[in-house]
Amino acid sequence: MEPVDRLYVDALMEDAEVPAGSLRPQLLAGARARRRPAAPTADWARPYAGRVAAMDALLASAGDDDWSRVVVEGWTLQELVAHLAAKDGLLAAAVGAPVLGPPITASDALGRTADVQAHERARSPEQTRRDWRAQADALCRHLVPLAPEAPATLDGMETAVRDHVLARTLETWIHADDAARAAGLRLPHPVPEHIHPAADLCARLLPWTMLLSGLDGSGRALRLTLTGPGGGEWHVPLGVADTGAREPEARITADVVEFCFLLGGRGEPESFAAELEGDLGLARDVLRTAPALAGP
Repeated sequence: MEPVDRLYVDALMEDAEVPAGSLRPQLLAGARARRRPAAPTADWARPYAGRVAAMDALLASAGDDDWSRVVVEGWTLQELVAHLAAKDGLLAAAVGAPVLGPPITASDALGRTADVQAHERARSPEQTRRDWRAQADALCRHLVPLAPEAPATLDGMETAVRDHVLARTLETWIHADDAARAAGLRLPHPVPEHIHPAADLCARLLPWTMLLSGLDGSGRALRLTLTGPGGGEWHVPLGVADTGAREPEARITADVVEFCFLLGGRGEPESFAAELEGDLGLARDVLRTAPALAGP
């Protein structure tokens, strides 16, 4: 069985205290019966397909209380799923894939999110879940023939479609974790071969997070070591236009999952657990500005 076809439902009960009389075991049994494998897609997009399948498996176990519970950003679980559908739909539109939901009248993430959430509030949570999954699967299928370096423009940013898909991977991963935590459940992390490309994207974003925070790292470089399954080591020039190798002035060593979540806006940079060497001021600046691109 392919790793992405392990949809993690069996692990949702681990470390979760189940009150007497809870319907959670029955809900999970039903979820196991309804779980769906990851959609077929290009090899380079499989981390995204895997996170969609894992999120869908989690949603299959959701009851009425789960759907109406506020999860993050003041959004209920249904509104969070609508947010994911909105951003997936914008990427779908950018690459010519089918777009579900209301017609696109706002091409920015926040505007599209507001439109899709308004649309979904008049529908049942299961309809929202079904159409979010259909949107994600349609995108996955459309990516099969695309070259990973093909350019795509999303929310005003043009970059390789692979990076846009990796950004969707990271956001789906983080929001699935948000939803699991709100329900008192534990959702296992992706397999290492899916964590590594997400971590690579996070490393390559560091010059941009610094620049967006008002710090220009041009002419400086960082050695980033991320530990744990899916980790690795990166030499990161900190200027967005820097080319060529530069001697790193600082080194950061941290857990790969925690670092990805820091870039995704989860965790406090000031208390982030990391080993810093070399220019400590530079290393702290990198961590402090890391969440600059995180948003709803």
